[in-house]
Amino acid sequence: MALVIRFVNKEGFIKERFLDVIHVKDTVASTLKDAICAILVDNNLNVQDIRGQGYDGASNMRGEWNGLKALILNECPYAYYVHCMAHQLQLALVAASREVPDVHNFFQHANFIINVVSASSKRNDELLAKQAIEIAREIELGELDTGKGANQIGSLQRPGDTRWSSHFKSIHSLRKMFGATIAVLRSIATDRSVSQYSRGDAAGALKIIISFDFVFILHLMEKIMKITDVLCQILQKKSVDILNALNSVSNTKALIGKLREDGWEPLMEEVKSFCLKHEIDISDLNNKYVSLIPHVFYCIIFIVHFLIFLYNTTCRYVDVTKSRNKHDNTTTLHHYKVDVFNVAIDQQVVEFNNRFGVQSTELLTPCASLDPRLDSFDISNICSLVEKFYPADFSTQERAQLESQLPHFQLDVCNHPELKCMPSLADLTVGLAKTGKSDAYSMVDRLLRLVITLPVSTATTERAFSAMKLIKTRLRNKMRDDFLRHYMIVYIGKELAKKVTSDKIIDLFDELGSRRVKFKLIEI
Repeated sequence: MALVIRFVNKEGFIKERFLDVIHVKDTVASTLKDAICAILVDNNLNVQDIRGQGYDGASNMRGEWNGLKALILNECPYAYYVHCMAHQLQLALVAASREVPDVHNFFQHANFIINVVSASSKRNDELLAKQAIEIAREIELGELDTGKGANQIGSLQRPGDTRWSSHFKSIHSLRKMFGATIAVLRSIATDRSVSQYSRGDAAGALKIIISFDFVFILHLMEKIMKITDVLCQILQKKSVDILNALNSVSNTKALIGKLREDGWEPLMEEVKSFCLKHEIDISDLNNKYVSLIPHVFYCIIFIVHFLIFLYNTTCRYVDVTKSRNKHDNTTTLHHYKVDVFNVAIDQQVVEFNNRFGVQSTELLTPCASLDPRLDSFDISNICSLVEKFYPADFSTQERAQLESQLPHFQLDVCNHPELKCMPSLADLTVGLAKTGKSDAYSMVDRLLRLVITLPVSTATTERAFSAMKLIKTRLRNKMRDDFLRHYMIVYIGKELAKKVTSDKIIDLFDELGSRRVKFKLIEI
């Protein structure tokens, strides 16, 4: 279990520091809670000073009664739980893709194609060579612009499980290297020197990638994920506050809705142009759409009917393909526009509303009302919410002082040449410390610091686990937990480790105790 603390330093900057990584015997909430408390005590941190907590969406973490969140709240009632918004975005996009069968199958097919092409270094080298030839040909035809850093040769990227942005990079690389991928698959499928299993996989992958269905969903998902990728990058930033995050979510939903209203015709033109470029047959949108059921499904249906026939000889085998498509007059245009395009986008919007709707709670209202440049700035509302959610941080006298500071704070921020240009509450906190206004509005500054620590992100924690994989490799697999923890602290906190000089280490080592042998250097 990795533990990261989020705080605001004296200069007003948001900091996320890796504190420790500890081996736990199980993932029971009580075990995790005891481990967290032990780490905080070892670092001279009081559990009562926690003002926010964030984990993933597992039941043992965010359970209302026996989860880690509930156990921490029982000991510290002001440690409000805010689910990582980047993780919520991941869950929303994954759930939306699985609800649409065509999109779910597309990702499986894309992974299969990438695995076949990138199965060995020889195939990867062949892919890079084909890509270089393709880029040179397009530059010669004038289809690509030349310049410094342009048209670099890359490789197909595999999507990861924890970050949806990796899916966008994977699809983008597949589309960019589409022609080279087809050439490599054709080469493998016709190469008699490779095994018949490899030729069969390559032939199957080639049949999938040159289908109109695959190309259509490839372009559709690239457009959708190009919109959501911006939100994904924003939510992983340390300096993002809840107000900007919620605005980014609203903007993303608006852009997805605009894609549904106005994106069909441009998408089809782009797909047709792409198919003509790569010599892929374009489906006639006016023809009847025929859904091909997998052969495995036919086998299951045949076995079921055969068992029924043995049980009851009067039962006859029924052709399920004819019965299914007998009265189905769905056209290809209706399938792609309604069943795939509209449903995929609508499912994204539904998941966004379900996942991010919980963020519109009373706790997050101060985020919208604390910005004096907005019309929602309400002094009475801010004071009542402070009294309700942060009674331990503001005494009765301090709440009265806060109420008297807020009107001056509003006028000062709106008229100050530097503060009125701050884009977020996090930047406004930095501006108060930089201009010295934090002393004049000490209560407001305290409230701002409490609010901007709420949007905890799990990105820093996941990067800690990535660092652990780099540190504890196959050659260093006998590294014990204590040494690993200390190694990770130095590795992750590089900017802090650079401040420690060799002289400081020597002096600290000398202060630990007297050595058995004392010596003195004599200059000659």
